[in-house]
Amino acid sequence: MKILLVSDAWSPQVNGVVRTLTTIVGLLRARSHRVHTITPDQFWSVPMPSYPEIRLALTSRRRVAATITGFAPDAVHIATEGPLGWLARACCMKRGIPFTTSFHTRFPDYVAARTGLDPAPVWRVLRRFHIPATAVMVATPRLAAELASHGLTRCQPWTRGVDLALFRADVAAHPAFADLPRPIALHVGRVAVEKNIEAFLAADWHGSKVVVGDGPALEALQSRFPGAHFLGSLHGDALASTYAGADVLVFPSRTDTFGLVMIEALACGTPVAGYPVAGPLDIIGPQGRGASGTGPPVGAVDDDLGAAMVNALSARRVDCAKAGALFSWDHSCDQFLAALAGAQPVPVPEPLQNPVPQAA
Repeated sequence: MKILLVSDAWSPQVNGVVRTLTTIVGLLRARSHRVHTITPDQFWSVPMPSYPEIRLALTSRRRVAATITGFAPDAVHIATEGPLGWLARACCMKRGIPFTTSFHTRFPDYVAARTGLDPAPVWRVLRRFHIPATAVMVATPRLAAELASHGLTRCQPWTRGVDLALFRADVAAHPAFADLPRPIALHVGRVAVEKNIEAFLAADWHGSKVVVGDGPALEALQSRFPGAHFLGSLHGDALASTYAGADVLVFPSRTDTFGLVMIEALACGTPVAGYPVAGPLDIIGPQGRGASGTGPPVGAVDDDLGAAMVNALSARRVDCAKAGALFSWDHSCDQFLAALAGAQPVPVPEPLQNPVPQAA
């Protein structure tokens, strides 16, 4: 199959969306599918305000359309709601080309967290973006139900996976952990206000706190919480060693749609603590026994994040590792292809005079 993937999130950005997309592209090519990408690294770009490492592509609908028609894909997937996503959507709508989308980020909640503005208008923009798609791929049933409440009912499952060759329970702890008082609570992810890392750093804890990641809030958090240990952005074996060396991974975000770091930590044998919100509830479960609610403890959720952190320590590392191993990238790839296979032509093109909104 010839598959065109359009994404405003791509290397060298470092986040769960980029890791998901690049992993799936690699798997698709390994299965002999022809994959062509339209991503920001192919164009002139400008830094996104307040997120300079995120580049916004500067190009035209004509150029994007030429790429689409020149490749003549069997399937088009538009992964993000940024400038490239809107341009590709407009081209597909004009030509009646079927396309799928995926919902990775709760932009309305991010906007509210960063500005205090009402998220409702942003939800309307996102609904307009996704409504023509033959399928909106979502990581969890809870997210599908949420999108349905906003009028997006054609959701298809697309879960996430773990590189089990990298994230394993037998990995040695990171050297930076050698002299830290136990237990060690770890946060991994972008250091930004919407990730709610402040709640983690302010929570009562009787051991050490470690933050792995970079972002616009790093300097402020280092200043406010000098007792925490900030290791910067880590990847590969170094990242795996932080998961394996920690006693609990803390996921304080209230806005993420999944949380890839949670299943990576579990695969390394580390229990997870979070709030009882989408993401932790889908992976850890309301009782800390996984999404099914019937397995052994693998973490804890609680409105008191400090309590969740303490309660998560009772989980056995062997049970956590087994839970993490259930998330397969091959299964994720199967789901992606299944959603593409159900695509049908878009029946009514959108009028060309409509403006193309920029990134939400």
